[in-house]
Amino acid sequence: MVTCLTHIEAVLNSRPLTPLSSDPNDFSALTPSHFLIGRPLLSVPHSQVTDANITRLDRWRRIQYIRQHFWSRFHNTYISLLQAKSKWFHSRGEVKQGSLVLIKDKTTPPLLWSLGRVMTTYPGVDGITRVAELKTKRGIIRRAVNCICPLPIED
Repeated sequence: MVTCLTHIEAVLNSRPLTPLSSDPNDFSALTPSHFLIGRPLLSVPHSQVTDANITRLDRWRRIQYIRQHFWSRFHNTYISLLQAKSKWFHSRGEVKQGSLVLIKDKTTPPLLWSLGRVMTTYPGVDGITRVAELKTKRGIIRRAVNCICPLPIED
């Protein structure tokens, strides 16, 4: 259980709060771990447990189940708050050019999602931005606005 709680603590302390600089080529973000240890946290690789006895394996599976449950709760609550949805009578605000965003990826856990800067936005026929072009460490990509999460605090 301590391992699971430590992992959850690492996830919460790794979430990006705000960009560290206004440089468009800098993809680093300030996280709670900067206040705790002075640098971002890195995820620890998982060890192989195929040779472990059954009680350890059962314990590991239980921890994995709890972690996956946490990820789904974290994704459904915190990430959804970053993408605040409103009905037609409230505008949620446009994604601004140059802002630092978290890029959602369904194939990876949120701790491994990459950061990117909005380079260009593409509005739909109604004038509302539907697609954004993002600059990441790996290059320039296009994503739908509902697949990116602007950081809650912008400089």
